[in-house]
Amino acid sequence: MLLRDAMTSPQVLITGGAGFIGAHLTQELLDHGYSVRILDNLTPQVHGTKRVRPDYLSREAELIVGDVRDAAAVRKALRGVDVVYHLAARVGVGQSMYEIAEYTSVNNFGTSVLLEQLIERPVRRLIVASSMSVYGEGLYRRADGSLIEKAERSTDQLKAGSWELRDGSGSELAPVPTPESKSPCLTSVYALSKFDQERMCLMIGRAYGIPTVALRFFNAYGPYQALSNPYTGVLAIFSSRVLNDKPPLLNEDGRQTRDFVNVTDIARACRLALERDTAVDQVINVASGQPVTIAEVAARLSKVLGKRHLALEITNRYRAGDIRHCYADISHARAVLGYAPRVSFDAGLHTLAGWLERQVTFDRVDQSRAELEIRGLMV
Repeated sequence: MLLRDAMTSPQVLITGGAGFIGAHLTQELLDHGYSVRILDNLTPQVHGTKRVRPDYLSREAELIVGDVRDAAAVRKALRGVDVVYHLAARVGVGQSMYEIAEYTSVNNFGTSVLLEQLIERPVRRLIVASSMSVYGEGLYRRADGSLIEKAERSTDQLKAGSWELRDGSGSELAPVPTPESKSPCLTSVYALSKFDQERMCLMIGRAYGIPTVALRFFNAYGPYQALSNPYTGVLAIFSSRVLNDKPPLLNEDGRQTRDFVNVTDIARACRLALERDTAVDQVINVASGQPVTIAEVAARLSKVLGKRHLALEITNRYRAGDIRHCYADISHARAVLGYAPRVSFDAGLHTLAGWLERQVTFDRVDQSRAELEIRGLMV
């Protein structure tokens, strides 16, 4: 093991560590003998207006309430630290298209503040959370077997309700697993900011001798998701609707596909990125490698929550920045991390349902959709 071989209890800092993924990563690291410190500003959109330490966050972890954009707070958090996981970010495709200054401030500027402090006090590993959103559309195959990396849908096509991607002759393209080598196609401010985060970290890591890893997370799900945040992952959004006896709202025709990865698998991949020297200077997909349609996700979630009577509501609308299909090729993660997903989607849904049944949720989806409508971001 990289650091535990050399130290009794390596000190880890997780920026944004009080959030959904951060809390699971915290527990994963504590369970494997690391000491954990968290820097988190407890943003109200995720943690509520009281901004108190979340109950789900392990008491064994030290929490510093502060903003990653505050150099003094970052400097304080870095004292005695051996490893940094940079998870702090504003998350959400739709909201990023109108809260542009906020997203670029937290994601881009916040990362630059952290990196300037790391230049002064280097660590033995930096792991940055990137996103599958940097790909835009996933990789596709033409009917003749050739691959196409930069497939996009025109606004006219979307207005016509023609959802699938097609080649120049009008033939439908088939989605295939997306490897890390696919060229980025940045379709939202969020995607652009996540790409900037990973590029800045890898660039500065190489320049200053800080071993760095960028992990591209696909659609994470599991307990501790911010259920009242209408800009978070689709499973959390569906959950807030279903638990309030409202039908899940599906954009387009509901047949678009995503790759859902359980948060405990993500936390384990993050730990492996610290413990495997083969991960250094790499960009790595963290996913299940399996595509699931959004309609199937909504139906299966409604079933495990005992709400089968709720019919799915197909909007036949398109949200600016969304893509049609993207699921991961995880062969690189297998090779360099020794990673393989352990939690099946069905098992993960049942665990999520057990947690959801103990939660109180407020459905703010209609409010967020109204924001997009006002700004012309729903086609």
